[in-house]
Amino acid sequence: MKLSLNFTLEELTFSQTATRLGIDNTPGPDVIENLRRIAQLLERVRVLVGGPIVVSSGYRSPALNAAVGGAQDPPSAHTLGLAADITTPRMTPKALAILIRDSGIEFDQVIHEGTWVHIGLRAGQLRRQVLTAQFNGGRATYTEGVA
Repeated sequence: MKLSLNFTLEELTFSQTATRLGIDNTPGPDVIENLRRIAQLLERVRVLVGGPIVVSSGYRSPALNAAVGGAQDPPSAHTLGLAADITTPRMTPKALAILIRDSGIEFDQVIHEGTWVHIGLRAGQLRRQVLTAQFNGGRATYTEGVA
């Protein structure tokens, strides 16, 4: 099912971890509507980049989110279909995070996660929060800005 010109439901729900562990990662109708919002956001990023965007993680069912160690409290925006982890062959993740930060694109969060960029939306007012994640012993801490 196409969610936008360049992004499909299959692309935004595919997970190697879910396949390997036999986890059902099928979203409900409300999540599919959120995935349409994310797909439209990704279209804007694609135009900004001038080429393809690779989605490594989109929607995660609660079981999949737990399996990959995603945020639990508050729950990850991935579990609502409101986030995607992305890269592009055109630039480094850091450059991508900076490009999005400096654009007029509306987003809730952009997080430079080292080898990918997390971009998310939420219901209500979008914060345009920009963070960098640091990983230590499997735990992430966050600092403001792109480092």
